[in-house]
Amino acid sequence: MRSIFIAMAALAASLQWSPSAALAAGSLNLICSADVVICELMKDNFEKNTGIQVNMVRLSSGETYAKIRAEARNPKTDIWWAGTGDPHLQAASEGLTQEYKSPLLDQLHDWARKQAESAGFRTVGVYAGALGWGYNTDIFAKKELKEPKCWADLLDSSYKGEIQIANPNSSGTAYTALASLVQIMGEDQAFDYLKKLNANVSQYTKSGSAPVKAAARGETAIGIVFLHDAVAQKVEGFPVQIVAPCEGTGYEIGSMSIIKGARNLENARKWYDWALSGEAQSLMREAKSFQLPSNRNATVPPEAPKFENIKLIDYDFTKYGDPTVRKQLLERWDREIGANAN
Repeated sequence: MRSIFIAMAALAASLQWSPSAALAAGSLNLICSADVVICELMKDNFEKNTGIQVNMVRLSSGETYAKIRAEARNPKTDIWWAGTGDPHLQAASEGLTQEYKSPLLDQLHDWARKQAESAGFRTVGVYAGALGWGYNTDIFAKKELKEPKCWADLLDSSYKGEIQIANPNSSGTAYTALASLVQIMGEDQAFDYLKKLNANVSQYTKSGSAPVKAAARGETAIGIVFLHDAVAQKVEGFPVQIVAPCEGTGYEIGSMSIIKGARNLENARKWYDWALSGEAQSLMREAKSFQLPSNRNATVPPEAPKFENIKLIDYDFTKYGDPTVRKQLLERWDREIGANAN
């Protein structure tokens, strides 16, 4: 009997650490709109900390918005982490995401809390990053190109076929660029600018970070991106120089939202709270991700672009996250720019 008791105790102990015990913690269906490296790092650490199995898909913010909108009657996603704030705000205004007030809200920077308040707490800021570009210094030296310091400089004919930027329909980065130029120049002037810029654009990519990765590899001279994506390439050792435009520039508040009708709501809230923690946000540097974290207690990577050194516009997140405004701008871009893309 004693040997049977010992065997049963050993079996019970082993079951505590078995895969079936891990499954007892449940699962989480996550869409991540950041770079795939940080997506994987966040997923792995959350699973390690909680035992919750994360089923993750990496999609750009524009693609994610379209997906959760299409699945609104039968949601297949529990939580959407990262990606520019405008599509998150649009989803919030359409009732595609649900209210949640994390107990960690008091630890966040003002800009992150304001993002939550403006959306009725249907989204929240997780990081911030300013818009600009990175250029390949080797290509510039070889072709004797002059450094573009301002938006206006990108129209120079010497850059013909040398610029990449993402498509604003699929990329939150590119939509931020579109909305920023409209706020800097006025809508008609911004579209005049984009028509002229189109002559220098070789490709409108699907992903927002792809243009500077192409520049890093020498496939194009200039990539218009968020500055932290350009920093990531420079840190990797690529010949990339980072520029914040002289006229001023917009910025993103990377956000996070729980999907309305989430099947794994409790686990979605666990991810939400964990992802807002200083501990989780300090992981980003390990993945060579150089955004400014929203938690005041998180470690800021020393390489991260400093907002105080950048001329930022007073970006109107509420207006340009509005579904009607966004739809009008994207339709005009399709008619006047996309239809004439190289």
